[in-house]
Amino acid sequence: MAPRYQSIAVIGAGPSGISAVKALKDENIFQTIRLFERRDKVGGIWHLDEKPDQFPSQVPSNQQKETIPVRLPSLEPPAPEDLTARTAIYEGLDSNVGAKAMSFTHTPFPERNSASSARNFGRLNPTRPFRVVRKYLEDLFQDYLHLASLNTTVEKVEKLDQKWHLTLRQTGHSDGGSPRDYWWQEQFDAVVVASGHYSVPFVPLVPGLGAAAQRYPTVFEHSKEFRKTDDYVDKRVVVVGGSVSSADLVADLHAIVRGSLELSQRGKNEALQSAWNLPNVKARPTIKEFQATEEGINVIFSDNSVVEKVDKVIFATGYKLSYPFIVPDPVTANNRISGFYQHIFKIGDPSLALVGQVRAGISFRVYEYQAVAVARYFAGRNAVPLPTPQEQDLWEVKRLQYKGPTALFHEIKPDFSEYFAFLTELAGPPAFGTDGYELPPWEDRWAEQAFEILQSKDRYWKSLRRAADDERPLAAKL
Repeated sequence: MAPRYQSIAVIGAGPSGISAVKALKDENIFQTIRLFERRDKVGGIWHLDEKPDQFPSQVPSNQQKETIPVRLPSLEPPAPEDLTARTAIYEGLDSNVGAKAMSFTHTPFPERNSASSARNFGRLNPTRPFRVVRKYLEDLFQDYLHLASLNTTVEKVEKLDQKWHLTLRQTGHSDGGSPRDYWWQEQFDAVVVASGHYSVPFVPLVPGLGAAAQRYPTVFEHSKEFRKTDDYVDKRVVVVGGSVSSADLVADLHAIVRGSLELSQRGKNEALQSAWNLPNVKARPTIKEFQATEEGINVIFSDNSVVEKVDKVIFATGYKLSYPFIVPDPVTANNRISGFYQHIFKIGDPSLALVGQVRAGISFRVYEYQAVAVARYFAGRNAVPLPTPQEQDLWEVKRLQYKGPTALFHEIKPDFSEYFAFLTELAGPPAFGTDGYELPPWEDRWAEQAFEILQSKDRYWKSLRRAADDERPLAAKL
């Protein structure tokens, strides 16, 4: 039996793209599988870029999207560097999902810890250093490198005459000794978008921020720019945010800054309370305004309290969803993806699928299950049919009522069992003569294994609090 679609494009070579390529290849039925990756290597966000992105307010607007040449194929002057392509990885970063649950079911992670995690959380703890994760992904993709086009940015994805037209730009070419980008188009029956959602930093609109960042550009950062703690020793620092990246910054910086570490939060993850309770951390409300003075930056909070002459403001405020190459752009003003059933299949045209567009879904494992479900649907081997477009629309309406219209719409937690069951049932068993495998049913212990790191961090943060309390003079305790 012929597949539902013969030619498939995959966009992105991070863990979700690698999952998609493996799942598609395992079906042994597609005529064409092509992967496009804008960087010169696979592994996605798990590579260290020594030089970080610039703070978003410093990125020129003309670098957000390239103008497509009128005639294709074409050699053109090189486009400016994509200032969102660098990663958020820094030296000493370990995974924040437990290794036993984070890994793909077909290949466990090597048992290797960093020195700092062994010291803080104990030997054989559930974290993995980013270099171990990166090599894990690179090793898995070795058999599929011939399918990949690296240094290739997908500039546009558009459905025309029943085909998906991809406009592509590849760096590293030359014309008469001058560097050039090569532009061309390819057509596919179906597309898997696996480009992730940790590229474009989100920074809230705060009065005075634009002018202050222009006058003192080195003061403001997004957590994506964080590289080493040495840069913050004896600096007056404000951290903005109430989730995982904020907690890690607080843990790294609370003991080395000048004065107290100022922590501004609109809301906070209560599961991270031990981080917010670390010594030398001063809780602040939301920021009302930034003031740029001759002496430096002043931060005015919503209770009208002020911190003067701030050296660093770090926004640990997450990321904006970004799929500017998809026509029409599916990202809403509230930062969610509209019109994709179960966060995967485009409603009304399932030949466009997303893999990896979920939050709190247990990382690599949920990408694996999504990828297998997509591959078997594309192959025409799905065990159960997709609902009608009308039923899929109704799912989206109910999802909005349940999770709301923001990026939390894509949060799987706490419904792991239901979501993994949907993916497993859709995929069904592998077909005879393929390299596919049976997706293991969801196990509740996976969630426990995934959150083991949070428990380890909680114990460590509490130990720091106790040690600080034990060192306080008796008069202060009284």
